[in-house]
This record gives sequence, C-alpha cells and structure tokens, in this order.
Amino acid sequence: MISRHWLSSWLLLAISTLLVAVPAAAWEMDARLKWFGSLTALPEEDLLRQDTGTPEYADDIDLRLMVRHRQGPMQLIVDHSTTLSRAESTRFPGVPLRTLDRVPESDKRRVMDLTWELDEGGRHRLLHRLDRLAVRYSPGAWSLTLGRDAVSWGNGLVFQTLDLFNPFSPTAVDKDYKTGDDLLLLEHLFPGGSDLQVLAVGRRDAQGKVSRDAASLAGKWRLFVGEGEVELLAGKHYEDAVYGLAVRWPLGSAMVRSDLAATRLNSGNWKLSGLLNVDYSLVLGGRNVYVYGEYFHNGFGVRELPDGVIDYPLPLVERLGRGELYNLMRDYLAVGANVEWHPLWNHTTTLIGNLRDASVLLQTQLSFEPTDHQRIDLGVVHPMGGRGDEFGGVPLTRDPAGSVLTAGGGTSAYFRWVYYL
Repeated sequence: MISRHWLSSWLLLAISTLLVAVPAAAWEMDARLKWFGSLTALPEEDLLRQDTGTPEYADDIDLRLMVRHRQGPMQLIVDHSTTLSRAESTRFPGVPLRTLDRVPESDKRRVMDLTWELDEGGRHRLLHRLDRLAVRYSPGAWSLTLGRDAVSWGNGLVFQTLDLFNPFSPTAVDKDYKTGDDLLLLEHLFPGGSDLQVLAVGRRDAQGKVSRDAASLAGKWRLFVGEGEVELLAGKHYEDAVYGLAVRWPLGSAMVRSDLAATRLNSGNWKLSGLLNVDYSLVLGGRNVYVYGEYFHNGFGVRELPDGVIDYPLPLVERLGRGELYNLMRDYLAVGANVEWHPLWNHTTTLIGNLRDASVLLQTQLSFEPTDHQRIDLGVVHPMGGRGDEFGGVPLTRDPAGSVLTAGGGTSAYFRWVYYL
C-alpha cells in the first residue's frame, strides 16, 4: 500500500530543494488573506440549536500563498493555505445544507495527505494544507499535469451536473479557488481549436487504501459546431459509468448552455440529470446589468422528503457525503441578477426555488472594492419555506419526546473581506 505520509514527505523535500536551488527572482509569488464570518439564526427545531441553544456564529481566517515557477515547458504549481476555523459548536456529520463558504478540510480520501493540524479545541481548529502541488509539462499543443490540482467541467452557473470533482455549493461565497484533487490530466489542443482532455483522479477507499473503486477515469472532447461548442464526456466515477453531453450556443446577445449526464450505477440502474441555463448582459439606466436563469433536474433526488436521513436513497447519500450534490429533491429553478451601481459597488441577488415543495432560498450580496487589492462582501441567505421543506427545515430525526428535528431553515448574515498581496 502506498503511504500517504511517505508521498507528502517526498514531495515536500523536492519542493524545499527547488526553493534553495532556484534563484528567488525566478519564482512568481502571490498571496490572499481572507476573513469570512457568518451568524445564523436557527429555528427552535434545528438539531444544532438543540445542541447550543443560541444562534450559530462561525468564521474562518485563511492565508493562501501561491507559488509558480516556469522553466521552459515545465511549470511548478504550489498553493499553501493556513486556516483558523471557529464555531459555536461542532458541526454534525451528514447534516445537509450547512455548506455556506465551507471547503473540504481533510485528505482522508485523497492519495496524498497534505493537511496538517496545528491545534484543535472545542470551538476552533487551526490547520495548514497544500491545496495545489503539481508539475505541468506543456510542449506545444500537449500538456501533462501531475499532482494536486483542480479541474472544472460543465456549464452550470448555480448547479453542477458534469462537474463531479469538488463542485461549488449553490450558496458558496468564496469561488476564487476550487479545492484540488490528486490527479493526472493529459490535454491536447487540435489545430481547429477543439481539444481533448483525459483525466485520472486517485482516491482512497474507506479502509485507507488506494483503490480503483474509489478512483475516476474520464475523457472529454470539445469541438466547435457552427457558432456553438459541444462537449462529449465518458468515464468511470467510483464504481459508476458516466456519460455526458454539454452544449454552448449563442442566441442573439445571450448565451444558452445545457449539460446532460447519464449515470449507470453499479447496481445496473440509470440516473439522468441535466441543466439548462441562459444569461444576458445589458445596460439599464446607464448601469451594467447581468441576468441569468437556470433549470436543474437532479436524477438522484427524492420526490418527497422522508422523515429522517436514514430513509434517503444510498446513491444520493453517497454524493452528498462526497460533496458532489447539495440538493435533496428533483427539480429546481434559479434566477439571478448582478447590478453594477458604481465601478466599486456591485449587488448580486439569486433566488433558488424547489419546484417540488415550492420552498425558495434567497441570497443577496453587496460587494465593495475600495482598492485594486481588496474586496468586501456583505450578504444574507434567507430560506422561505415551512418545516419539512428543503429550504424551510429538512427533517433529520426525532428527539426523545417525539418532536421532529431539522437542519437548515435558518437565516444567515455573512461578512467576507479579501486582500490580495
């Protein structure tokens, strides 16, 4: 069995050797400092409120250091993060919809263990990790990337159908950097502009062994058809086969996109998921405005929410646990707009509606960029739905008195400050 600690130690030694051997002027270095805080007013029946009895406050302070070095066709990519996370209570595992600005903080299922815990207490956790650690070789039209890096596939604006590798949550605030995976990516650009990608992602199983049953292997071919683009995807993701089709097509001044994913489960059953979106930019009253709409069908979702988490279908639970899905039911509609009130002030509003139970999630954010190097975001996430609706309070279990305990349904206010050094 490959030792994850041996791999991480070997890679750190290689990086240290390069840092000493290569002159400092040959490196490109950047940094980002982020502080994100949120306060959530939880309903009385919420499982977390039963634990604390108070509104939940949580914040993250994160310093991300980004190092790049290019020598001919070779490039070294290193991103290091040091994060302090604080919360009023521990977060219950398996509780859905608590995904606001949260990223994976564990390498338990990755090939390399590049996360080190510095300190942990009842209400805080301090760690540092290598979120990017890759070598890229790009001779001409070919490119080969090996190590920890991020890949994004598909056309989703709010939801993700073909982006199987650590997609962002629909309510994620920090989308600057996607979480990396341990991968091998081969890319080729053809003379006509089309390209081919072959991707292998390594993972460990529940026993900690590198396993083919936990890995992904896929290929994606992008080609131009008239004024639009078409992507064809086929691969194996964990134990399932996935086939995908993505289309991007201009419609006047708007852009229409669609993703379709057909998944053949290991049991032999098929699941079909898809999305369709359109976005458009215009000028209203002298101000730049961007609007969009997106329909999403979740083939793994349920028609009605059960009374407890143990009653959800296993394929849905697996994808929720792996961070591939963030929604529990079948059909959703998202609409949003961004208004540039001033070159330094932007206002974004998104409404996500569950078409099955009619509950709605509202997210609105005001952004201010006082300088070229920093940004301040102030926002609110407000669910509009009753208890038992997805955006009103998802039923989880019953307490000893027989009352139903829920997750979600609380209104959150958040603050995000980012400074780029």
